[in-house]
Amino acid sequence: MIRHRISAASLFLITGAALAGCSAAPKGGIESPANVASIEVRRTPLSPAIDAISDAYLRLTLEAGTHEAGYIDAYYGPPELMDAAKAAPRDKAALISEAQSLMQRLDSLGPRVTDKMEKRRVAFLRAQLRAAETRLLMMQGERFSFADEAERLFGVRPTLHPLSHYDPALARIEALVPGDGPLADRVETYLDAFTITKDRLRPVFDAAIARCRSRSAAHIPMPADESFRLEFVTDKSWSGYNYYQGNYHSLIEVNTDLPIRLSRALDLGCHEGYPGHHLFNMKLEEKLVHERGWKEFSVYPLYSPQSLIAEGSANYGISLSFPGPAKAENERDILMPIAGIAVPADNRYWELLDAMKALSGARLTIAQQYLDGEIDRDTAIALTQKYQLVSAKRAAQSVSFTDQYRSYVINYGLGEAMVRAHVERGDPGRDEMWRRMAHIVSEPTLPSDLKTR
Repeated sequence: MIRHRISAASLFLITGAALAGCSAAPKGGIESPANVASIEVRRTPLSPAIDAISDAYLRLTLEAGTHEAGYIDAYYGPPELMDAAKAAPRDKAALISEAQSLMQRLDSLGPRVTDKMEKRRVAFLRAQLRAAETRLLMMQGERFSFADEAERLFGVRPTLHPLSHYDPALARIEALVPGDGPLADRVETYLDAFTITKDRLRPVFDAAIARCRSRSAAHIPMPADESFRLEFVTDKSWSGYNYYQGNYHSLIEVNTDLPIRLSRALDLGCHEGYPGHHLFNMKLEEKLVHERGWKEFSVYPLYSPQSLIAEGSANYGISLSFPGPAKAENERDILMPIAGIAVPADNRYWELLDAMKALSGARLTIAQQYLDGEIDRDTAIALTQKYQLVSAKRAAQSVSFTDQYRSYVINYGLGEAMVRAHVERGDPGRDEMWRRMAHIVSEPTLPSDLKTR
């Protein structure tokens, strides 16, 4: 969902709080589609015990979703399980106790698991259950510090820089956009010249997503009947959203509350589509739900380590798909003519967008200060304007996202950095980079796996 998954501008401008998906009515159960070949999946003596915990986790997650709108980002398992959860959900205290009991069972079972993939499955379930326990405690009113909340929900403790760390980046951007008045206003005015008019949005996004898909499909096989629907919406705190609906289908929504600039087309095409959220969810459904029968992957709780992998891989997928000058070339040669935007005479536009990437981490520091009560909302908006170089309206939208999703903001920039470090370790070739990316989005990957594998 929310997926949410930094790139051509800043964490907010690039992901705009783009989310991974959302709870959606399932298109079907978890029976294997006709195009998924039957494979021989290794079963061990411990597989039934893990399956039993998986079933309990699935029920727990569906019931937790009845206590918080948006907790379940996607579900495409049997509808009767969702119906049962809605008909008779346990209270939050009972669900917390259940999560703790299941973690104890996994801790007892884990040392006896020898199969590599089953070990990863057990670790994944354990991490997801800890996140469930944490979110249920938060539903009851318990509050954690920003860093503690992020670590408990998403599996990573963020290291944050003071805002002064980003002042040299602002100085570099000053040189690219000289003039009078606040730097944020100058940057906004300059970038406004690259706005896509509403009548051109669909052809531009259609072309952008097609290019994202073709580059991804060249390296990662996709189900033959995969599809998505693109819609433009308003009145959201995010800029883009993927609602994964099962059977390899997604609804992708793009928020038009604020003017959409050209740089967002390929960013959102990759982040929400390929090799981002749509591809990520398809591969989990194909490889883990259908081929292995691991039912726990038919539900996606938003506040869980799975979101760091989802958002991190979606953000990194932009530069993986369009490395070096490829993104600028595609925007200049393909998208600008479709959008009716004059091609600039120099590279300052792309140099500015690249320079603004260095500011992405500032949003996490602002979110930490705001959520920990060190600054008020007006100050958070003002600091967002200064350090994300956006208008007051865009800054307010960014802070509204933090109001709604809290420490979820770490998943974009930090997640991208972790995926990048994993995929690019040892300076591999392009084919190997895509192979590593395919493993991340097709296996029970945790943030800790990106450090150790």
